[in-house]
Amino acid sequence: MTSQQLPGPLEGVLLLETGTELGAWCGKLLADMGARVIKVEPPSGERSRAYEPFHQDRPGVNNSLFFWHYNTSKLSITVDLETARGQALFRHLAERADGIIDSNDPGHLDKLSLGYSALSRVTPRLVMAGITPFGQDGPYRKYATTDLTAIAFGGPAWSCGYDDHSIPPVRGGGNQAYHTVCHFAVMGVLIALLHREVSGRGQYIDANMHAALNVTTEGASYSWLVARQTVQRQTGRHAGVQPSPPVQVQCADGRYMNVGLPARSEEQWHSLLAWLDEEGLLGGMGDYLSPPSREAMQRGDPAAVEQRRRVSECIAALARKSNAYDLFRKAQSLGFQWGIIYAPEEVLDDPHFQARGFPTKVEHPELGRSFVYPGAPYQFKASPWRIRRRAPLLGEDNAEVYGALLGLTREEMADLKSARVI
Repeated sequence: MTSQQLPGPLEGVLLLETGTELGAWCGKLLADMGARVIKVEPPSGERSRAYEPFHQDRPGVNNSLFFWHYNTSKLSITVDLETARGQALFRHLAERADGIIDSNDPGHLDKLSLGYSALSRVTPRLVMAGITPFGQDGPYRKYATTDLTAIAFGGPAWSCGYDDHSIPPVRGGGNQAYHTVCHFAVMGVLIALLHREVSGRGQYIDANMHAALNVTTEGASYSWLVARQTVQRQTGRHAGVQPSPPVQVQCADGRYMNVGLPARSEEQWHSLLAWLDEEGLLGGMGDYLSPPSREAMQRGDPAAVEQRRRVSECIAALARKSNAYDLFRKAQSLGFQWGIIYAPEEVLDDPHFQARGFPTKVEHPELGRSFVYPGAPYQFKASPWRIRRRAPLLGEDNAEVYGALLGLTREEMADLKSARVI
């Protein structure tokens, strides 16, 4: 069998997804791993279908590139959960499902008698993950937030920004808050499914975006909890209690490179100095092959700190006369952890990503063409990850789900549609 024919690692798992874009990444990750994820949408469509940008700049429920990205491999059904008949349909689906991903406001499904307490009485093996900004209970449970404010309120934004602290902290891009809580939700769902294999019972997972952000502040929280020290944000490098030397240099082709710690061992330090000497950049600056060296710099010896500053100037000079990719390859050949600062779209053209098949072609039959998507961050050899299809059109799978899965007749589905239930 080819990788396109092999089942995914979650083949046979049926999940319902309801709510907003807050939980969409969770559903996508599970769907791309083979789970059958049914996106339950109101008849007008989940709200992120209206998010820019749009294919060919044409707004429409099936044209949002945001929606395309977050909903690959899923199915879409429409149902009005505010109606009694719609609620009955959802209950029937829940009876057949392994789990539910719910990113509605806290208590929303409970008000409709569709929450975990009601559904699990009928289906004790059901796993349900509630993904909300602040969790299902507590004083902030009804507070409004966004990805931007979540990163700020959870703590990570404090560590993001520039050496110039007159400039405010900045937000990391890419919906990091939503992604972070969804990654924890995915782990929770997988663990709950494993636990069910042993216990025979499902459970409820309360995924709290605010808490998920705080536990991903690297060392910032623990620096304060343990030592009562506050980290300071730095340009292009980890925040720290004590400032570290700048690590971003601009190359001859205009690209920037992050050189991190130029060397992470005494051997690498000497290799770096030898390289700079070969390039004629150490002349007249003293004997850098004798102490104080990198170890002295780590101790903070004044002479060593000055040495590090001058060597950093040499690295910047080396970058100014080098192409970024050539500099990157040379540094990596010496074992240095240097990396080019790519624009997101440049990553897809990188030869390493190309060799691993990361750019993924996804067919859009309704448009008569395909598009390249970001691919898998991991590879399964026996049960491959793959995007099984593009994001679903609104209500595209009503007939399959209501007919084949629930056994409704065409007449019954037509009646539900005329009553605006689906």
